Amino acid sequence: MIHSRYYEELEKYEKLVSRKNKKSDFYNGIYDRYENPILTREHAPLHWRYDLNEETNPYFMERLGVNAVMNSGAIELGGKFYLVVRVEGNDRKSFFAVAESDSGIDGFRFWDYPVQLPDTCPGETNAYDMRLTKHEDGYIYGVFCSESKDTSNPDLSAAVAQAGIVRTKDLKTWERLDNLKTLRSPQQRNVVLHPEFVDGKYAFYTRPMDGFIDTGSGGGIGFGLCEDIGHAVIDEEIITSRRVYHTLTEAKNGAGAVPIKGKKCWIHIAHGVRNTAAGLRYVLYVFGTDLENPAKPVAEPSGVFLVPFGKERVGDVSNVVFTNGAVARENGDVYIYYASCDTRMHVATTTVDKLEDYLFHTPRDARRTADCVKQRYGLIEKNLKLLER
Repeated sequence: MIHSRYYEELEKYEKLVSRKNKKSDFYNGIYDRYENPILTREHAPLHWRYDLNEETNPYFMERLGVNAVMNSGAIELGGKFYLVVRVEGNDRKSFFAVAESDSGIDGFRFWDYPVQLPDTCPGETNAYDMRLTKHEDGYIYGVFCSESKDTSNPDLSAAVAQAGIVRTKDLKTWERLDNLKTLRSPQQRNVVLHPEFVDGKYAFYTRPMDGFIDTGSGGGIGFGLCEDIGHAVIDEEIITSRRVYHTLTEAKNGAGAVPIKGKKCWIHIAHGVRNTAAGLRYVLYVFGTDLENPAKPVAEPSGVFLVPFGKERVGDVSNVVFTNGAVARENGDVYIYYASCDTRMHVATTTVDKLEDYLFHTPRDARRTADCVKQRYGLIEKNLKLLER
């Protein structure tokens, strides 16, 4: 017999999932934010978390709880929006699950079952943060972090991160390929597959890392080519977005959403990290690369693009925003999916035209306080003269 409490909880669940979202009063002219998160732990279906049988669960307790939903790849198929979400159980293990929506800003519902990837890596303990690339070869690729214990180090927190690769055509049946190998970087995560061939090869954005947490000698977001996606090996990584002292990328940076093809450049929405007295702060920033040579930066506006705002600042890992998914529609609309504090998912909306205006008309970082003041002084002077007319 189904426990009577199930129906009470189901009513609350349906009210949450059916809740309409609307734009908040936040304004910067670049993008719109929305009042509600689009996915939270409460969006996980009840049959994922509870044993519904009254005999085996008389107190209707959560048996397999969900702690957070975050860091989702994103794709549009047949006019619907699909997120491959990182779901973190109460046991700290992450898994992937598909949520779909007609609007892209509300009404997201998880499919009945999580994604079950082929288990081809015996040492893999955790898998998370999948980027979804609709590639010109006809497949949808998922590139994610494959985490294993560093068996050479007795420290129980010591881990090894590699880029796992899967492919599908329907988000239901997945083929596991070999993990990416980068010959000059011992570890990799935040890896993104470019949606088009470059010089007839598959192109990846990488993050060269000396260790699981520390980027060490890794200079920023890399770019590399490989011949065979089934056995992907990258020999050389060219840095496309560098880490720089006293900027938002000082500690580390990494590729975020799959690049969006604009009219003037490839649009990259990435994350940058700096250290503070309260710990690492993750923010989003944007840069552009050449349409013909995606490794070549052509636009680097200064400063942050999106930061945790209001209630978004509080969660499991406070003061963090992170993206690994965006959808660019044929009409030019862009939906940016981002997580706050490793806890919940949000959406921001903009357009390709707005992003390229931001990229090419926002001043570059002047690097020094004195030069930044001159930069701002020039803007103020121009505006005051305009106001005096």
